Amino acid sequence: MPHIPVIWQTALLLSASNVFMTFAWYAHLRNLDDKPWWIAALVSWGIALFEYLLQVPANRIGYQELSLGQLKILQEVITLMVFIPFAVFYMRQPLKLDYFWAALCILGAVYFIFRSP
Repeated sequence: MPHIPVIWQTALLLSASNVFMTFAWYAHLRNLDDKPWWIAALVSWGIALFEYLLQVPANRIGYQELSLGQLKILQEVITLMVFIPFAVFYMRQPLKLDYFWAALCILGAVYFIFRSP
Protein backbone atom coordinates (compact mmCIF):
# COMPACT_ATOMS: atom_id res chain seq x y z
CA MET A 1 0.00 0.00 0.00
CA PRO A 2 1.48 3.37 -0.96
CA HIS A 3 2.28 5.89 1.76
CA ILE A 4 -0.25 8.69 1.95
CA PRO A 5 1.25 11.99 3.17
CA VAL A 6 0.10 13.11 6.62
CA ILE A 7 -1.60 16.25 5.31
CA TRP A 8 -3.69 14.18 2.88
CA GLN A 9 -4.64 11.64 5.54
CA THR A 10 -5.66 14.53 7.77
CA ALA A 11 -7.58 16.36 5.05
CA LEU A 12 -9.47 13.24 3.97
CA LEU A 13 -10.46 12.30 7.51
CA LEU A 14 -11.43 15.90 8.32
CA SER A 15 -13.50 16.10 5.13
CA ALA A 16 -15.43 12.96 6.02
CA SER A 17 -15.88 14.11 9.61
CA ASN A 18 -17.10 17.49 8.43
CA VAL A 19 -19.82 15.93 6.31
CA PHE A 20 -21.17 14.24 9.44
CA MET A 21 -20.85 17.40 11.52
CA THR A 22 -22.56 19.57 8.92
CA PHE A 23 -25.49 17.15 8.87
CA ALA A 24 -25.51 16.99 12.68
CA TRP A 25 -25.60 20.78 12.96
CA TYR A 26 -28.02 21.68 10.17
CA ALA A 27 -29.96 18.77 8.63
CA HIS A 28 -32.50 18.82 11.47
CA LEU A 29 -33.61 22.24 10.22
CA ARG A 30 -35.01 20.50 7.16
CA ASN A 31 -35.76 16.96 8.35
CA LEU A 32 -36.92 17.40 11.94
CA ASP A 33 -38.41 20.88 11.87
CA ASP A 34 -41.75 19.51 13.08
CA LYS A 35 -40.19 17.65 16.05
CA PRO A 36 -39.29 19.03 19.49
CA TRP A 37 -35.78 20.45 19.80
CA TRP A 38 -34.62 17.69 22.12
CA ILE A 39 -35.36 15.01 19.51
CA ALA A 40 -33.33 17.00 16.99
CA ALA A 41 -30.54 17.27 19.59
CA LEU A 42 -30.51 13.50 20.22
CA VAL A 43 -30.43 12.74 16.49
CA SER A 44 -27.68 15.32 16.03
CA TRP A 45 -25.62 13.80 18.85
CA GLY A 46 -25.95 10.41 17.20
CA ILE A 47 -24.67 11.79 13.92
CA ALA A 48 -21.92 13.76 15.68
CA LEU A 49 -20.53 10.55 17.20
CA PHE A 50 -19.39 9.51 13.72
CA GLU A 51 -17.86 12.95 13.22
CA TYR A 52 -15.76 12.52 16.35
CA LEU A 53 -14.70 9.00 15.36
CA LEU A 54 -13.09 10.58 12.28
CA GLN A 55 -12.09 14.01 13.60
CA VAL A 56 -10.08 12.84 16.61
CA PRO A 57 -7.79 10.54 14.60
CA ALA A 58 -7.52 13.20 11.87
CA ASN A 59 -6.21 15.77 14.35
CA ARG A 60 -3.91 13.27 16.04
CA ILE A 61 -2.43 12.28 12.67
CA GLY A 62 -2.21 15.87 11.47
CA TYR A 63 -0.55 17.12 14.65
CA GLN A 64 2.47 14.97 13.80
CA GLU A 65 3.44 17.49 11.11
CA LEU A 66 1.06 20.46 11.36
CA SER A 67 0.81 23.10 14.04
CA LEU A 68 -2.40 23.59 15.99
CA GLY A 69 -3.14 26.75 13.99
CA GLN A 70 -2.59 24.94 10.72
CA LEU A 71 -4.95 22.15 11.79
CA LYS A 72 -7.61 24.72 12.67
CA ILE A 73 -7.34 26.65 9.42
CA LEU A 74 -7.37 23.40 7.43
CA GLN A 75 -10.59 22.51 9.26
CA GLU A 76 -12.11 25.89 8.39
CA VAL A 77 -11.25 25.50 4.69
CA ILE A 78 -12.83 22.05 4.68
CA THR A 79 -15.86 23.34 6.58
CA LEU A 80 -16.56 25.92 3.88
CA MET A 81 -15.95 23.39 1.09
CA VAL A 82 -18.47 21.00 2.67
CA PHE A 83 -20.97 23.64 3.78
CA ILE A 84 -21.50 25.37 0.45
CA PRO A 85 -22.65 22.26 -1.47
CA PHE A 86 -24.67 21.19 1.58
CA ALA A 87 -26.42 24.56 1.74
CA VAL A 88 -27.08 24.74 -2.00
CA PHE A 89 -27.97 21.14 -2.84
CA TYR A 90 -29.34 19.69 0.39
CA MET A 91 -30.87 22.71 2.10
CA ARG A 92 -31.82 24.31 -1.24
CA GLN A 93 -30.35 27.68 -0.35
CA PRO A 94 -29.28 30.08 -3.10
CA LEU A 95 -25.59 30.18 -4.01
CA LYS A 96 -24.39 33.59 -2.84
CA LEU A 97 -21.44 35.69 -3.84
CA ASP A 98 -20.76 36.05 -0.11
CA TYR A 99 -19.49 32.45 -0.09
CA PHE A 100 -16.80 33.52 -2.54
CA TRP A 101 -15.80 36.47 -0.33
CA ALA A 102 -15.72 34.19 2.71
CA ALA A 103 -13.50 31.76 0.80
CA LEU A 104 -11.10 34.59 -0.09
CA CYS A 105 -10.87 35.57 3.58
CA ILE A 106 -10.11 31.98 4.54
CA LEU A 107 -7.53 31.79 1.75
CA GLY A 108 -5.81 34.77 3.39
CA ALA A 109 -5.84 32.90 6.71
CA VAL A 110 -4.32 29.86 5.00
CA TYR A 111 -1.53 32.02 3.61
CA PHE A 112 -0.64 33.54 6.97
CA ILE A 113 -0.81 30.28 8.93
CA PHE A 114 1.14 28.18 6.41
CA ARG A 115 3.69 30.78 5.17
CA SER A 116 6.40 30.02 7.70
CA PRO A 117 7.23 27.19 10.10
